[in-house]
Amino acid sequence: MLEFEKMYQEQGYKAVCGVDEAGRGPLAGPVFAAAVILPEGLIIEGVTDSKKLTEKKREKLFDEIKEKAVAYCIASASVEEIETLNILQADLLAMKRAVEGLSVSADFAMIDGNQVPQLTIPTEAIVKGDSKSESIAAASILAKVSRDRLMLELAKEYPQYGFEKHKGYGTKLHREAILEYGPCEIHRMSFLKKILAAKDNG
Repeated sequence: MLEFEKMYQEQGYKAVCGVDEAGRGPLAGPVFAAAVILPEGLIIEGVTDSKKLTEKKREKLFDEIKEKAVAYCIASASVEEIETLNILQADLLAMKRAVEGLSVSADFAMIDGNQVPQLTIPTEAIVKGDSKSESIAAASILAKVSRDRLMLELAKEYPQYGFEKHKGYGTKLHREAILEYGPCEIHRMSFLKKILAAKDNG
């Protein structure tokens, strides 16, 4: 999982960061992103695309990544920003904040996916990067765990929606709760149009 890191390091880049996001698809809550610079050649056992890991494993790796990284930053874009900008632009904004928030400045950024944020350093989009690059996979874990933890906190504020179970994703349970209680202030209204339209038509 270090081929991309090695390739850019061989081109002379000293601080290559991996960047990934979490929470693009949910109906509620902010979108998170993380940027991670790992020590050259480091492989952390078990690090892979966060979606392939159990919650327990992600939690364990979260602490290990933070401990071993040269630098990391976790950032987000709010529900208001998602609604104002659209989810793609809010996603890219969270990524930009994560890269720019690193305590050690990166000189190259590898971004998971096919879009890149506007940065002052060279960037490369890597499709399915979280299963190809150690530092992108590490970033995916930091972003996912951070977002999940926030949704668990928000579940206490809005207990009727079951955020602790689905983290804001559009499960049957969540959609039924929206229809029963209506949306709350952390729902992405632009994501609810079909659900609410079906209710109105019903």
